[in-house]
Amino acid sequence: MKKIILHIASSLDQRIAESDGSLEWLTRFPNPNKTDDNYKELLASVDTVLIGRRAYHELLNMEVIWPYQEQMTYVISRHDWGTSEKLHSISENIVENISALRDEQGKDILLIGGGKLVSILLEADLIDEMCITYIPVVLGRGILLFPEQPKESQWELIENKNCCSDIMMVKYRKKN
Repeated sequence: MKKIILHIASSLDQRIAESDGSLEWLTRFPNPNKTDDNYKELLASVDTVLIGRRAYHELLNMEVIWPYQEQMTYVISRHDWGTSEKLHSISENIVENISALRDEQGKDILLIGGGKLVSILLEADLIDEMCITYIPVVLGRGILLFPEQPKESQWELIENKNCCSDIMMVKYRKKN
């Protein structure tokens, strides 16, 4: 069975985007040394990417080169977008469809946002690991990392390290 690994940036007050969904706040924290903090390794270990519609659009608006060209990307949305060679949408039976992806043979699954999708998958016990990169800013408002999380879950620390510009990366594994 594949693992689902959440890999996401968060402000110190657990915000992953501004109130309008914008990710522009992340561009204020440059990476002058161009370190990838094992991101290439992570990408090599996954064959599937899950992302919410709003987060997907915000990444495209940032005019970055799509880093998941080798992976099949599933955009989770209320509306079916159809499919292309490396891009599919899931608009119905989200938990069931993602569970089926998890049961397929292959590499792990990378979850990169947004907050509602993270909450849905946490509620369904589908997230196995979390890598949260804490950016040293308090946004005050915005989209929460865990906006609707009524269910408690236990996690164990597997790694933490300082990255550039006072950024802290923390990795957790779900306790069974």
